[in-house]
Amino acid sequence: MRVTLRRWSTEDLPVLERANTPEMTKHLGGPETAEQVVARHARYLRLWEAGDAHMFRIDVDGEPAGAIGWWHVEHDGRPAYETGWGVEPRWQGHGVASEALRQLIADVRADGERDLLVAYPGVDNPGSNALCRRAGFALTGSNTMPWRGAELTFNIWVLDMSPLDLTGREPDVDERFDEGVLDEKLWWPFYTPQWSSRERTAARYTVGAPGLELRIEADTPPWAPDLDGDLRVSHLQTGQLSGSRGSGDGQHRFRPGLVVREEQPDRLLWLPRFGVIEARLAAIRHPSAMVALWPIGFEERPDDCGEICIAEIFGSELDDTGGWVGVGVKPQNDPRLRADFEKVRVEGDLTEFHDFAVEWTPERLRFFIDHRWVKTVAQTIDYPVQIMLDVYEFPPEGGERDAAALPHRFRVAWVRSYPPPPAR
Repeated sequence: MRVTLRRWSTEDLPVLERANTPEMTKHLGGPETAEQVVARHARYLRLWEAGDAHMFRIDVDGEPAGAIGWWHVEHDGRPAYETGWGVEPRWQGHGVASEALRQLIADVRADGERDLLVAYPGVDNPGSNALCRRAGFALTGSNTMPWRGAELTFNIWVLDMSPLDLTGREPDVDERFDEGVLDEKLWWPFYTPQWSSRERTAARYTVGAPGLELRIEADTPPWAPDLDGDLRVSHLQTGQLSGSRGSGDGQHRFRPGLVVREEQPDRLLWLPRFGVIEARLAAIRHPSAMVALWPIGFEERPDDCGEICIAEIFGSELDDTGGWVGVGVKPQNDPRLRADFEKVRVEGDLTEFHDFAVEWTPERLRFFIDHRWVKTVAQTIDYPVQIMLDVYEFPPEGGERDAAALPHRFRVAWVRSYPPPPAR
């Protein structure tokens, strides 16, 4: 099922007419008159031309399924966007509204003139309220106002899209890799070696101004060939925890049935919990390469294993004008989390340095690229994480490695963490 947003056109009046039923308007005070529907259609067209709104038809596999849009408003004296939507009954319950809202948020982000998105669903509309919550909005209150000859009581949901502001905050760790040697009080230079061995998972790297370079070289071996084929990795992590040899206890259980092959010492190094984690990275434009910045649960308890994906960049998804950056949350094996991950288009050369960050509170995670907001996840990860810096080389489809492209070089200028601000 493919959900797309199509700019509102003169042909879309029937979409509003189909939505003007008692079932579709029961949370809005009932249907409008035919004349009011025609006026609404004309307003959608006029506001887009004036630059004051973007109204879209929602299509499912090319078939009209509803409408969604944003328009300029003032919210508590602050310039904002307001959004609203409607999906026809036969498409409800299939994730259509969630995907449409995700795409609309991307359109708001691209417009970029305002940094607040608001929605006002009726308090008796469970579907729309749940949709706001899943999309990262925060519930800030409720209100009642006259509407269509009656009174409408609605919830107030806000999505904070303001840029990352670190004014007055000092990092508790500011790793610049400029000492000429790797700081082993912060970094363990092996990729989850309990599932393989330190010999196979040892990082290839250099440190010193202007930072860290992680490399995959011609003689870098596959890290665990019987588990992961010819995948090669060069990686640093800020913690290490695993059980005894033969047990199934260890971090980053990426598939069922893993067994510790080489027992590792515990390393409790740099393990943030809440605050801001930020790094300056440069990606690799090659179809076999991928770079990532992943804080994952340190896993002192097995369920504490969720992943905060600050940046995941595949070389195959870069082009001459920009590329796609994966951000969000992956549950891994944490049953309390749900996957909330998406790829965000970034304009500019991603093989040059860009800043990637997450602002992590007990209520939500806000993600940023070059300090600009890109996504909010309304979930909590309430346990320490270890920071993972990775460069991967995936086996090519033809089976022949591109020797001329080696080594793959993942450059990291710095990594920082900021503690949470003091409670007020």
